[in-house]
Amino acid sequence: MSQAALRMSQVRRRLPVGADPQPDGSTHFRVWAPTPRDVALVIEDANGKHQEVALTNDGEGYFTALVPDVGPGCRYWYRLDGRLFADPASRFQPDGPFGASQIVDPSSYRWRDASWTGITMRGQVFYELHVGTFTRAGTWSAATEHLERLKDVGITAVEVMPVSEFPGRFGWGYDGVCPYAPYHVYGTPDDFRTFIDRAHHLGLGVVLDVVYNHFGPSGAVHREYAQAYFTDRYDNEWGDPLNFDGSGAAPVREYFTANAAYWIAEFHLDGLRLDAIQSIYDSSPDHLVAAVTRHARQAAGTREIVIVAENERQDTRHLRLDLAHGAVDAVWNDDFHHSAVVAMTGRREAYYSDHRGSPQEFISAAKRGYLFQGQRYNWQKKPRGTRTDGIPSTAFVNFIENHDQIANSGDGSRLHQRVSPGRYRACTALLLLLPSTPLLFQGQEFGASTPFLYFADHEGELADAVAAGRATFVSQFPSLATKAAQACLAAPHDPTTFERCKLRWDDWETNQTHRHLHTDLLALRRNDPAFRQQRQDGIDGAVLGHEAFVLRYATRDARDERLLVVNFGPDLVENSFAEPLVAPPDGCVWRMHWSSEEISYGGVGAYPIVTESGWRVPAHSATVLAPEAADASTPSN
Repeated sequence: MSQAALRMSQVRRRLPVGADPQPDGSTHFRVWAPTPRDVALVIEDANGKHQEVALTNDGEGYFTALVPDVGPGCRYWYRLDGRLFADPASRFQPDGPFGASQIVDPSSYRWRDASWTGITMRGQVFYELHVGTFTRAGTWSAATEHLERLKDVGITAVEVMPVSEFPGRFGWGYDGVCPYAPYHVYGTPDDFRTFIDRAHHLGLGVVLDVVYNHFGPSGAVHREYAQAYFTDRYDNEWGDPLNFDGSGAAPVREYFTANAAYWIAEFHLDGLRLDAIQSIYDSSPDHLVAAVTRHARQAAGTREIVIVAENERQDTRHLRLDLAHGAVDAVWNDDFHHSAVVAMTGRREAYYSDHRGSPQEFISAAKRGYLFQGQRYNWQKKPRGTRTDGIPSTAFVNFIENHDQIANSGDGSRLHQRVSPGRYRACTALLLLLPSTPLLFQGQEFGASTPFLYFADHEGELADAVAAGRATFVSQFPSLATKAAQACLAAPHDPTTFERCKLRWDDWETNQTHRHLHTDLLALRRNDPAFRQQRQDGIDGAVLGHEAFVLRYATRDARDERLLVVNFGPDLVENSFAEPLVAPPDGCVWRMHWSSEEISYGGVGAYPIVTESGWRVPAHSATVLAPEAADASTPSN
């Protein structure tokens, strides 16, 4: 065997494609490029000079090369039919997607989280974070400095919006074009690792939002390498659909399943949030979502990870698989959000029109997750959703704000700026005390004064098209379809749109009532036996009035039972309720355990809502009642 053949036989690869540094100082390159007639590797030295390296055709469209004395930090390209392109599996693009790729050695980072065992869904409180706007600097390093604050509030896991490389100086991240390369503006790959390492040290998990349903409209090189990345069998609202079940799909599937494993293995992430899986089209027996999930879990080894999916159609089939076949752990629940927004604002425009924000909707959401489970959804003129029987409460991720929904308000304003303070506090209590898994959006915990708008740093005709598309999208809301409202929409490509969205951390101190509310509620959720258990069969509810209801939290010990009383309407004054769920445990009376009307939260002051003469539930409030042993002379409530 020749020396070259011997070296090739000893190659160790972490990924099926990309540049993998070897222990002897060489780097092994592998790329799938069946479309171009001529493929070559181009190494770029420190002076920008290019050295072309011949590739070996490994068959089925794959090309490889083992290049000695080329290691981490070195930049490279692929020359396809005379033109230079970045590596589709580049681990880093220091100058963006139109620049050279850089070799990265993931093993050079010295992790300090050996004792970290990962996370499961039970007990989680997610916090959605956009790195570019989370701090003024918009970097991993700056974000790392604020992690301890999140821990102190009661957050358990940070969900980072997509960070795969995309063109421009700013963007949401959902138009990524280099799925393996962390966005260079936020810092280096090791800066991202440091962020995760610090989070683990504090006891926080980190979940990454990934996009496997399309590539962005600018900067993607995949078509130059292989037309088979795409298919014309389906329609996709965000761009050309990806080919997961047609001719040549095997390398495409491998590219994405390996990507999921890469994030988990090389960055020690605690899970993935899969964006818009309804647009991951795959009619094969092994759906890509299941395959991605299995590969991610395998990469985690003995660590526990969570896979959360966004599915607009509310299809629960991916929750019903067993783990060996690729079951996801949780799904985002838009139904709860829509009902909550209607209850707080009274507005029923566009996709809110099928929700009334009624007490029964919240009782059903508490017990069953999705509200639409196959019945007609008038907004779409067709049935929506599937049954949720047997699915645990922890599998439904509830929120009253997220990146999409704040931006869809038109001016990007936060809910606390658009609704009555009392209703907002009451709805926050409902969100954080339900047995489902809550998610907060960055700044929500301290009443951020900054908006969150749609921003994307495109240029020329693409920028104009994106702005026009955004205006058309929000025009589904009659209030945003007027000429006056359309004229006020922020241009996504305007740098000031992006700058306005950066959190002002002085709000942390200024808005202490918001912070106290969230901190206390999360402590209650974490420490109180009734709320901590998250039992699907441990909650029941009853309607008390047009805008008032109770949720009864059953426990093994009746002394730990809790009654959550929520009133989105005016004062509710009643001598009695002919409803067994409001009866205290035998030998007990109800005493106030927590109230959203505490002055420290910005309320008018809490008072007992159950007295010897009946009930007086304050307007726009949430109250937690706990049983207390009754004196012999004390009448039952």
